[in-house]
Amino acid sequence: MATAAATATARGPMTLADWGQLLLLGAIWGGSFFFARIAVSELSPLVLVLFRVAIAATALQLYLAVRGPSFRLAFPHAGLFFLLALANNVVPFSLIFAGQTELGAGIASVLNATTPFWTLVLANALTSDEKLSWNKLAGIALGIAGTAVMIGPGLLAGLGGPVWAKFALIGASLSYAVALMIARRFKGVPSPVIATGQLTASTIIMIPVVLIAHGPAGLFSASPPVWAAVLGLALLSTAFAYILYFNLVAPAGATNASLVTLIVPVSAMLLGFLFLGERLELFEMGGMALIGLGLITIDGRLFGQR
Repeated sequence: MATAAATATARGPMTLADWGQLLLLGAIWGGSFFFARIAVSELSPLVLVLFRVAIAATALQLYLAVRGPSFRLAFPHAGLFFLLALANNVVPFSLIFAGQTELGAGIASVLNATTPFWTLVLANALTSDEKLSWNKLAGIALGIAGTAVMIGPGLLAGLGGPVWAKFALIGASLSYAVALMIARRFKGVPSPVIATGQLTASTIIMIPVVLIAHGPAGLFSASPPVWAAVLGLALLSTAFAYILYFNLVAPAGATNASLVTLIVPVSAMLLGFLFLGERLELFEMGGMALIGLGLITIDGRLFGQR
């Protein structure tokens, strides 16, 4: 009994497979900036969100129909899926779009990188197996600092924005943390079913939102390159990415899964350097090193943590 209780109150470090999934997820979500950069040139943000979740949901429904498991496994959790859709898609996307109308990308990235901190706070209060520890707190602090250093001048350019916009970005990070607490409740539900249920619920919510905000006229008038970007964003950076994401939450825990928000800006910058010819500055490399040190600190094994 004592051993079982101790096991329930502590979660061990992530396995190499967990770290591999986390890094892959960070790379995929970092690559989403390529697709979004093209798509927003012709589509409004809310319309893009609708197409992103609707196409991804359709693809995953077809995948489940062909490969299984059955989507009927989602029916008993319908209400929970709509909560997850609101917390993981609709609310944070809306807050981020609102905040970025007044803030630069730099400060927005740093505020988004606070997601692991809020997740750790909520997990400590609401769960028995993800408690506060020195290495998690220190690692998250290093990761947030590394993000700030990596953004560099872009951070300074956005510091003068209004307080409400900054609270909007923090609210989005809190919403993502709440979503991870909700995702933990889908015990025994396969990750493809969770991803499909969330995106299907998000689509049902977004259809009336877009019709009220924009109406049906011109929704499908984008050019072929933009539709190619939308497909990449929906199929790779949403459908496949969310299967990885929910597959990671169960074994690694909510706090560890939230670390992807520290990896995404690193991935985006490295992809820009490798494929778009963008220059990598010294301060950006320093920020990446700090983020890497933060992840090593959170893992704890290098410092002899059990």
